[in-house]
Amino acid sequence: MANIDNIKKYKHIHMIGIGGVSMSGIAEILNYWGIKVTGSDLNKSEIINKLINNGIKVKIGHDLENLSTSDAIVYTAAIKNNDPEILKAKELNIPTIERSDFLGELTKSFEHTIGISGTHGKTTTTSMVSICFLEANMDPNIQVGGILKQINGNYKIGNSEYFIIEACEYVESFLKFSPKSEIILNIDNDHLDYFQNFENIKNAFVKYVKLLPSNGLLVLNADDSNCLDLKNHTNSTVLTYGIKNETANFVAKNINFDNNGFPSFDVLKNNNFYSNIKLSVAGIHNVSNALACISLCDYYGISSDIIKKALLSFTGAHRRLEYKGKFNNISVYDDYAHHPTEISATCKALYNKDFNEAWVIFQPHTYSRTKNLITEFTEALSNFDNIIITDIYAARENNTYNISSKDIADRLNSSRKVNCQYIKDFNDIVSYVKEHAKPNDIILTLGAGNVTDIGPMLLN
Repeated sequence: MANIDNIKKYKHIHMIGIGGVSMSGIAEILNYWGIKVTGSDLNKSEIINKLINNGIKVKIGHDLENLSTSDAIVYTAAIKNNDPEILKAKELNIPTIERSDFLGELTKSFEHTIGISGTHGKTTTTSMVSICFLEANMDPNIQVGGILKQINGNYKIGNSEYFIIEACEYVESFLKFSPKSEIILNIDNDHLDYFQNFENIKNAFVKYVKLLPSNGLLVLNADDSNCLDLKNHTNSTVLTYGIKNETANFVAKNINFDNNGFPSFDVLKNNNFYSNIKLSVAGIHNVSNALACISLCDYYGISSDIIKKALLSFTGAHRRLEYKGKFNNISVYDDYAHHPTEISATCKALYNKDFNEAWVIFQPHTYSRTKNLITEFTEALSNFDNIIITDIYAARENNTYNISSKDIADRLNSSRKVNCQYIKDFNDIVSYVKEHAKPNDIILTLGAGNVTDIGPMLLN
């Protein structure tokens, strides 16, 4: 059981932005531990409904009343200094703690905090590791950045020393954690609005690795040279995995794909046969994610038979090449990919499936990412048959970058390789696709914003 003495000093915690994926998980853990939790959020959601059903008071809009009686305020990074609740907390001298700082405190409560990080694949790999620990009856605590079917949500409260957590590098929030074990999947150019350049991204991962104790574990992707360099910055045990790099501890061989694009492969551990693994998720990138999971779970004493069974049962995290349904014998999928590397991986996974043509509806995510990676976006998207691009999802940004989605569409059309349309309105996109897609085609909505709404619109 976790040692929660450092948290017990708070009798009532109020959470601003409680409906966030990470915030809601923290709220449920605190509630389970007997701490009074209240919260506020601007919008209703399924997550909010679940919190209310579990006895947590949530107000849509600002909640100065519950805030005023709390011992501490936890808030998401998106909350501004002039937020009415933050101003009230300062007026009343109630301590305010940013989410990642508080989550860092939580990680100290567990003997084995297992952080899964990297630019791509965190949610999927965190889900895979979680399912293996669940299958092994290790009763882990889990916090994942998406909805995982096996735990019916984005978190699970266990009664053990294991805390499996998705550790995000954005604004270096993972440096607040106290990990015993780390998986680092890859290091790529992203979040340049914060990091400015690649060297700063890599340095953040160096600092993260240095958090490990000497009796900890570091699992690294041997196919990524930037990842592999990190072994020089720790005294902990290091395990490596790879598909191309055959010197790794865990290597995938004899990879085959079925008609769904689901891979099966042999795993070698230190050059000896370990197991044959079959996945129920598509793509070569998920072979790599599975190897990361296998490396860690084997170290924690989970048998190859249990790992094999758990990985086969994993049908994908929410919004990771997720099958949404069919109309007119046209399959609709949805994917969270919002970086060129992720788009390329999703594209390869999609084209391992058996279908006629692909119709991809892409919504870029943030102006800064679109501006910095426009050449890479154009290249990644040019591998699809038909592309529809809609307006950039601003997220946390204002358009000070003089960039628009049409810039990507113009580049794709000037290459003359693909059929690309820029369509702003979601209803017009639905009409266009319904008119042009044919039976046995695939429609894929792509992006981290509200492009996910188009799938249900098509199916309805």
